[in-house]
Amino acid sequence: MREITLARALGEAIREEMIRDDTVFIIGVEVGLYGGCFRVTEGLFDEFGAERVIDTPISESALVGAAAGAAVMGMKPVAEVMYQDFATLVMDQILNGAAKLRYVHAGQATVPMVLRAPFGASGAGAHHSQSIEAMFCHIPGVKVVIPSTPYDAKGLLKSAIRDPNPVLFFEHKLTYGIKDEIPDEDYTVSLGKADIKLQGKDLTIVTWGLMVHKALNAAAELAKKGIELEVIDLRTLVPLDTATIVSSVKKTSRLMIVHEACKTGGYGSEITDIVTREAFGYLDSPVHRVATPDTTIPFSRPLLEAIIPDEKDIVAVALSMTGNRITEVENGI
Repeated sequence: MREITLARALGEAIREEMIRDDTVFIIGVEVGLYGGCFRVTEGLFDEFGAERVIDTPISESALVGAAAGAAVMGMKPVAEVMYQDFATLVMDQILNGAAKLRYVHAGQATVPMVLRAPFGASGAGAHHSQSIEAMFCHIPGVKVVIPSTPYDAKGLLKSAIRDPNPVLFFEHKLTYGIKDEIPDEDYTVSLGKADIKLQGKDLTIVTWGLMVHKALNAAAELAKKGIELEVIDLRTLVPLDTATIVSSVKKTSRLMIVHEACKTGGYGSEITDIVTREAFGYLDSPVHRVATPDTTIPFSRPLLEAIIPDEKDIVAVALSMTGNRITEVENGI
């Protein structure tokens, strides 16, 4: 075991898959000599050369369209878009291209491509800070993955590269520096399987990306009050591990969904619908969503702190949802 950052884990995953399979290649803006906007592909150009680490002009639609075409022809591209915000420029290539090619060819064509993009608020302004994963979850034919730890990031990216379908792989910018121990040997993390990061009995939190770490921090604070949170890291939004969510809610009888995306139309709404249909009789409290207000993401640090969900927000909502439990603990029952 060795400790590395999430960014380094991603770079290792790509490198190892390029060594394992010579159909894997990288394509994107500044992914070559510069090493990627967040240095994930650093060193790969020197090792594999310009034919497998392809720098492109600043045209997201061109590079993603090229990746989709190469995938249909038997290659396995890993396309990097500098920011998730810019993925709106390739909606036609994703929605009407990559997502539908296998279907319209009756399964005779596969599209084994990965589109990587960083997302999330980090003081980078309105056009480089959004969390719009829910838009892509609405597209049949693609998978949507968001890691929160280096271990998960490496294993999930390896699985994504090996998958015969288009995978949208989103990485929160503020998780790139998080460190974790990972094994030296090859491993993968299955797509479509959530991870229970913390076991608990009083309230289930379902979340992903950076919010996993905020939920765990909040859980540590609540544990001092006798409140035990169960924290589920979805890891894969599509396909969604419904069974793990429902099983946890049946155990805790309460559900909070935490995401950085705006509340209206956020992916938390889909999870709420699933739980109210499949575990309504087990709920002792309405489902609560902790999310960013429906507003443009500001550049100002104080304004960011005012709108992005944090540990205090999670603790406050958890306390309101477990009011009876708090009374019991305080009375020594």
